[in-house]
Amino acid sequence: MLFYPLLFVVALLYAMVGHGGASGYLALMAIWGVSPSTMKATALLLNLFVSSVAFVQFYRGGHFRWPLFWPLALASIPLAWLGGTVQIDAQLYKKMLGVLLLLPLLRLLFRQEVDASALKPANNYYLFLIGGVIGYLSGLIGIGGGILLSPLLLLLRWSTQQQTAAISALFIFVNSFAGLLGQMSKGLQFSGDMYLYVLVAFTGGLLGAHWGALKMRQEQLKYVLIVVLLIAVFKLFQ
Repeated sequence: MLFYPLLFVVALLYAMVGHGGASGYLALMAIWGVSPSTMKATALLLNLFVSSVAFVQFYRGGHFRWPLFWPLALASIPLAWLGGTVQIDAQLYKKMLGVLLLLPLLRLLFRQEVDASALKPANNYYLFLIGGVIGYLSGLIGIGGGILLSPLLLLLRWSTQQQTAAISALFIFVNSFAGLLGQMSKGLQFSGDMYLYVLVAFTGGLLGAHWGALKMRQEQLKYVLIVVLLIAVFKLFQ
């Protein structure tokens, strides 16, 4: 019974920053011993629901920047599909996932704000490169790529926190969709309780995106997610 409340918290917190939550879902499924083949498809499907509602909320708030998004998406979509077609050894998958789960941990602990007056112009060449690399990893691991993209956009000062959330949400959606299409060639496997996963994650995502677009903060819930991610990393490296 603990799985579903944690799933709700994960979706809520990730949607607050424009993410679909795949890394959090993967962390939960790792703790509960779900097979890697089921984890990838399940996380990407949940991403579609949560990232779409997150994008709508941040877009309505006027935070989306098309010039930043299109080079990222153009490079990432085909490579996310390609990554989705690749099957990797289960043990290697767990180790790669464990390393990637450290990224949202760092972001939660050392989150930074960027003022609009401090923004710098983005370089399209770097946007294509970043989009392609993140897209391939997204399809390969079963994430949307937001945990990799968001810190880079903020570090390079190409977008504010809420602009980053809007761009990441749509980036995650298109990558998750492309990754799922790539996995279809190998066969998709979902949990028998998938409808409950979707219902709980969508509800959490709807609430989180609404709060995030209004600049609300949920500090106590953030530390719940940090604990979940730490447990998952430990379990994946056992």
